[in-house]
Amino acid sequence: MAKAVKTVSTVVSKVEDLGNDTKRFTLVDQDDWELPPFRPGAHIDVHLGQGLVRTYSLCNEPDDDRRYVIAVKREREGRGGSNFLHDRVEVGQPISVSLPRGGIALDQEGTNIFLAGGIGVTPFISAIRHLERRGRSNYVLHWTSRGRPVLTDMIAPAIEAGLVRLYDTNAQAKPVIAAIFEEFAGSGLAACCGPAAMLKTFGDAVSAWPEERKHIEMFTPPKVIARSDVPPYELYLSASNKLATVTPDVGLLGTLDALGVDVPVSCGGGICGACRTRWTEGPPIHRDRVLSPAERQNELIVCVGDCAGQRLVLDL
Repeated sequence: MAKAVKTVSTVVSKVEDLGNDTKRFTLVDQDDWELPPFRPGAHIDVHLGQGLVRTYSLCNEPDDDRRYVIAVKREREGRGGSNFLHDRVEVGQPISVSLPRGGIALDQEGTNIFLAGGIGVTPFISAIRHLERRGRSNYVLHWTSRGRPVLTDMIAPAIEAGLVRLYDTNAQAKPVIAAIFEEFAGSGLAACCGPAAMLKTFGDAVSAWPEERKHIEMFTPPKVIARSDVPPYELYLSASNKLATVTPDVGLLGTLDALGVDVPVSCGGGICGACRTRWTEGPPIHRDRVLSPAERQNELIVCVGDCAGQRLVLDL
């Protein structure tokens, strides 16, 4: 059986310094072929060498299928990915990326309400451009930033049409999130991407909404909870016929690494979906923020996963 394609070879065709410690990178196929398709607001893992993998949302729309566009804010105290991209990535440089995954379902009836903090606007730029291409204006974006926001050029028509509400928190109060979503409680989609405090307030505001009507994108993973209370269990990899015991001090991801299994890991905290893996025997313990209840019936985010029983079987 042919091995499934997991990465795509691209070339950096443009690097733009947008100010405010943010750069925009355009990635294309080296022969200008179409790139694998994606949904509005999908994300890709960018492989930066020496095991450094970081996940970024695509901010162009799916119809723009000959390029992947990402915007990266330098996080000086971050984990190294943004600094690498800002300091070492130039036009003409080859970069491998994952196949796009995730995205925002825009098929709900009613208004799509997007709430973004700073660079967290990227998936919503993709969504807005997708809606505009189809002549749809059933959305509103509430976008907070400290000082001048970047990337406004990508949604200029929406801003001019009054569909984007900007909040410069250096000069004005933050929006009252509960009030924003109270108006739309009966229908539509609520989506948020921003810092942890914003996500928490958003989650509280839409806690009573059905799961299919809310969507969260995270910047950074939450702190991984201690797993010492999970007793050892047997791990069997059905595709490679490997067997091991997972112990609390090593964990599932560490055991997979010791077995030499190539599982792509980006966030390490269950928020990006890079290490999504099929399971066939468990039941597993799910701690991720990615999978839907239906997806958890046969998939596991292994970077934060474990087993509630004595044996876990993964399709690896």
